[in-house]
Amino acid sequence: MTPRWPTLLWVVRHGQSAGNVARDAADAAGDFRIVLDHRDVDVPLSKLGENQSRALGEWFGSGEEAGRPEIMLASPYVRAIQTAEIFRASGGCAADEKICIDERLREKEFGILDGLTHAGIEAGQPEQAAFRTLLGKFYHRPPGGESWCDVILRLRSLLDTVSLHYGGRRVMIVAHQVVVLCLRTIIENLNEKEILAIDREGDVANCAITEYRFDPTVGRDGNLVLSRYNVTAPMAGEVPVTREPDAMVAARG
Repeated sequence: MTPRWPTLLWVVRHGQSAGNVARDAADAAGDFRIVLDHRDVDVPLSKLGENQSRALGEWFGSGEEAGRPEIMLASPYVRAIQTAEIFRASGGCAADEKICIDERLREKEFGILDGLTHAGIEAGQPEQAAFRTLLGKFYHRPPGGESWCDVILRLRSLLDTVSLHYGGRRVMIVAHQVVVLCLRTIIENLNEKEILAIDREGDVANCAITEYRFDPTVGRDGNLVLSRYNVTAPMAGEVPVTREPDAMVAARG
């Protein structure tokens, strides 16, 4: 009988993006808004992000992992697609492996807060800043945007698809920081307090590996068990590791 889950599931955050760089510059300057001419969905990788993606692909291609991904899933955002494409071109998976784009893996929607720095939110949307403080990031939903709970809801559907179609396979997901954390929430059955404690320990690094292995002895029908989280070994000291939160960049549409 085909296992319910993949034998291996890797969840990877995209490489450093131009949005990450622009956000750092805006924060350092005390600006209220991040300056970029792209929709968030169109923000590309930085040159460093390309190098990180290449290092990740070469790491898998050199046999450092227990096999290469047989299935590649990616967020529809340009920075995630580019990460997956460079990973593939660098030998991380078969050269003819199709990258399956799934909109359920997209970045968390920030709504009216999109494009604002923390200082910009405090200055321009003080009510939303107060709501976020009151409710916490797990439940706060800005107008036109999503809470973490909303992201979790769509990712439950995504994991149903993975379970239905990719049992017994090696699967890689390339997406965003919040997606990595929300997938941990679902797979490990974590509550708000537990996942936010993990979040406070530090940001998910760009191109870091989070790995689950199928264990047939866990639960009634076996389950995915976390074996590694936020691993940056593929950089091996040659490519700088970056951990900036994804920037809220420009208006979506």
